[in-house]
Amino acid sequence: MGNTVTCCVSPDASPKLSRARGGGAAPGPDRWADAYQAAAAAGGGGGGSGSAEAESGDSDPGGGGGPHLQHISDREFPDDLALESNPSDHPRASTIFLSKSQTDVREKRKSNHINHVSPGQLTKKYSSCSTIFIDDSTVSQPNLRSTIKCVTLAIFYHIKNRDSDRSLDIFDEKSHPLTREEVPDDYYKHDPDHKHIYRFVRTLFSAAQLTAECAIVTLVYLERLLTYAEIDICPSNWKRIVLGAILLASKVWDDQAVWNVDYCQILKDITVEDMNEMERHFLELLQFNINVPASVYAKYYFDLRSLADDNNLSFLLEPLSKERAQKLEAISRLCEDKYKDLSKAAMRRSFSADNLVGIRRSNAILS
Repeated sequence: MGNTVTCCVSPDASPKLSRARGGGAAPGPDRWADAYQAAAAAGGGGGGSGSAEAESGDSDPGGGGGPHLQHISDREFPDDLALESNPSDHPRASTIFLSKSQTDVREKRKSNHINHVSPGQLTKKYSSCSTIFIDDSTVSQPNLRSTIKCVTLAIFYHIKNRDSDRSLDIFDEKSHPLTREEVPDDYYKHDPDHKHIYRFVRTLFSAAQLTAECAIVTLVYLERLLTYAEIDICPSNWKRIVLGAILLASKVWDDQAVWNVDYCQILKDITVEDMNEMERHFLELLQFNINVPASVYAKYYFDLRSLADDNNLSFLLEPLSKERAQKLEAISRLCEDKYKDLSKAAMRRSFSADNLVGIRRSNAILS
């Protein structure tokens, strides 16, 4: 990733472009892990040319040796960066975007209450005894369109309610423009609206064929960058920060990742060298911490749903059909079979419960 000598310089080597031709697989997470382990083993051997090359940093990228890579568990966090307070690392820490959005949500509710504004016609559907409404978005298979709307709304609140305008030159659009159009002098004064951010992200996801899970991981990396690097996402840098987060998330999440040259074909005026440089800086600012635990991913998903509910971005609801109910029941049976033995073992611990009748479950009636 981000190396000018890799195959991302050659458009013909992109796995996304060669899917139809049956090309080789892209360097997914498993292959990157194998490569890192091989590099660490080659550079960490005691004595000899391997350790000398690791110290000097002059090892050959194409040879058997490689520079010593520090394991992610051995990284040292800054003293003022507590892991428990970082939402992108710890599942119990509150997400930054949700806390920033609460200010606007409270003000909107207060204004509606003072001005006696009617909520208008209720568009949200509620379940009843005869009909159950569910949406097609789950934590394991989120809806792409709704997820992108929620993620871009989170980015909007990040920009609108930012603390200051701290930034880095690598993300500044004036220093590194994405298009050949001249950037206006007051480009840093005007906050983008939600529709503008949504169109930018949707274009990238549609052209690169990215998934909804990648959008959630993008938001995790974005908040991790803001926390680690102690910068703010603002009008002058939001496009390049979002682009860097999408670039990294697509490579980590998707085994057949979109490579830098593919984004150069989507954004016609950006160069591969610029993409590589931005990716290297992004990884360095993240301290190469690209791990996203399942608990953190789930927290971001449900906080995005809470954000959608607070801003009336309802997910598309449909009545529960008989076929969908049967699929959900089949999934429930798999979980029951998985934990059935554990339940029996727990019951045997008490002799007084040996003769208890099994738990009776009533069957659901689907009309």
